[in-house]
Amino acid sequence: MDTRSVMLVAGWYVVASLLTLAIYGWDKRQATRSGPRTPESTLHLLSLLGGWPGALIGQHLFRHKRRKGAFMVVFWLTVVVNLSGLFVALTQF
Repeated sequence: MDTRSVMLVAGWYVVASLLTLAIYGWDKRQATRSGPRTPESTLHLLSLLGGWPGALIGQHLFRHKRRKGAFMVVFWLTVVVNLSGLFVALTQF
């Protein structure tokens, strides 16, 4: 993989993670104020698309969604699927 491609992939993960982190923060704020929430499926989709590092940071920083067992199982599955896809992409090109 050439340098430009590596930078594009790294940039994607940074942007996706920052967006996901912000959404986790917003969702936690809404949870404490009984406001409209972000669907869990949206949080999982963001993780699957590369935002999982930001999700992991958000879970710890905001103490959000860490105790929901079913949510965490799906979250870790999105991480495995994302990293598997990244591995295939990096080894194919």
